[in-house]
Amino acid sequence: MHCFAVWAPYAQRVDLDLHTYEGVNRVPMDRSDSGWWRHHGQVGPGTDYAFRVDGGEPTPDPRSCWQPRGVHGPSRVFDLGAHQWQDRDWRGPQDGAGVLSAVVYELHVGTFTEIGTLDAAVEHLGDLAQLGVDVVELMPLAAFPGRWGWGYDGVHPYAVHDPYGGPAALQRFVDACHQHGVGVCLDVVYNHLGPSGNYLSRFGPYFTDKHHTPWGEAVNLDDQGSAPVRRWIVDNALRWFRDFHVDALRLDAVHELKDDSPRHLLAQLSEETAALSDALGRPLALIAESDLNDPRTVEPTSDGGLGMCAQWSDDLHHALHATLSGERQGYYADFGPLPVLAKALTQVFVHNGGWSSFRGATWGRPVDPTTHDGRRFLGYLQTHDQVGNRALGERIGALLTPGQQAIGAALVLTSAYTPMIFMGEEWAASTPWRYFTDFPDVELGRAVREGRQREFAQHGWDGAVVPDPQQHATRDASVLRWEERDEASHARMLAWYTALIAERRRTKELTDGRLDAVSVQWADDDGWLLVRRGDLRLACNLRDQPAEVPLDVAEAELALAWDPSTTRIGPNGVHLCAHGVALLRAA
Repeated sequence: MHCFAVWAPYAQRVDLDLHTYEGVNRVPMDRSDSGWWRHHGQVGPGTDYAFRVDGGEPTPDPRSCWQPRGVHGPSRVFDLGAHQWQDRDWRGPQDGAGVLSAVVYELHVGTFTEIGTLDAAVEHLGDLAQLGVDVVELMPLAAFPGRWGWGYDGVHPYAVHDPYGGPAALQRFVDACHQHGVGVCLDVVYNHLGPSGNYLSRFGPYFTDKHHTPWGEAVNLDDQGSAPVRRWIVDNALRWFRDFHVDALRLDAVHELKDDSPRHLLAQLSEETAALSDALGRPLALIAESDLNDPRTVEPTSDGGLGMCAQWSDDLHHALHATLSGERQGYYADFGPLPVLAKALTQVFVHNGGWSSFRGATWGRPVDPTTHDGRRFLGYLQTHDQVGNRALGERIGALLTPGQQAIGAALVLTSAYTPMIFMGEEWAASTPWRYFTDFPDVELGRAVREGRQREFAQHGWDGAVVPDPQQHATRDASVLRWEERDEASHARMLAWYTALIAERRRTKELTDGRLDAVSVQWADDDGWLLVRRGDLRLACNLRDQPAEVPLDVAEAELALAWDPSTTRIGPNGVHLCAHGVALLRAA
């Protein structure tokens, strides 16, 4: 017996279309006082169905787990309990330590392999485990129109994109990750739905004009009828943890979750996630993406915070990128000088109450290094956004020398933050990673194409050279070439990342998250930077010629060096090659 249920508070009638071998059987549903409509039927997994509100068009289930016939087609019944899990002894990333201190690896299923499925991605989990990855962060899997896309235009938050393998494949993937000792973080989008296939308004007040977002009306979190909408979001999050054994969720652009309720949606979600974590006996984490530069995001709900486990920190990326590449356009305008990079490494946010020229406003709040754990902020040299939102999708390796990328990687992986790597970064992948879509709607595809060209004008890039997002070749060019890891230059970078992660794992002071234990010295004219953490020193030569970085200790021993053959410790400091970097320990 399967219970079909849908919330449609203003409907006078809701019918259920059940697809059978004989055709479509239309069944009236029963209404409850709370606006829910239900029907109990003798159907099994694999049955297709849809709802008709007040005699309207057949519409997919807002809580559909599976959309094998596309976002406009009927939903399909899926048995969430059918998978035979092999991870009964799984206690979470790092054997119960959770996401904090972990090394996170951002992965896009559709370009991680040529096949572009979850099952194909499983084949490389051993490579990620060998690299030292603790948590794989999957870009959004919610069903979206077409075959390929980034996933941020999803319209069925409960469904796993069928071309990736559907819900069964996600369960297999998570199970396989846990067998390799790797946790799974799923990127989820609750602030909007995509433009094609969003039928929620047929059922009820899922959106409100009380607030507006870059995508139009906001998701209804605080207007009339918001309680079931909030429940729709929270239930979705809890289901990924419970039924798919996911370890963490990355919440997209939480600053666009407009909520003036006494209890913010994120605080509610944090508290219910904590309760489920206790019930399941394993750590569960919520990682926010926020543009507000506000530590309240990761502060406890008991102290008035939003209770997130961690949040992305774009300021570190911007500081690293601007310093290493020399780019200053757009939002890089306030970044670049070494004092700004030093601030990003020690205070999390560069914009922490001061002026942001790109935003044209004062921005952010300071992070107290004595009370805030640095591991609650993710630091990175690359992300899907920062690569894919370039006109040509160039990775950092295409913009820097190998030594400069080695410096950036070392600053991230030895920082007080939770480090994140974008797929392929570890071997300086030669492939770009571009913005691509596959909208069947021709007019929508044209609008996306023209919109991307307009966006790049503010960055000083010529819109005429922007690859067409709708061309399959744009996606194909973004697929990783795993075979190139064996080539000399790529193998050297891979060895460097692997060594840095191994050093991070075995050195306690690299994973304690103590911001107050980090200090930075620099010399703009001489182009060097020295990061101090306890007995450790990370020396960076940012110049394109050999240089000596002074040390503040009488004796030091070398732990790691990008170019060991030219790295020498002398009485006046450490000698580094052009764009050289070395990790040292005070003797």
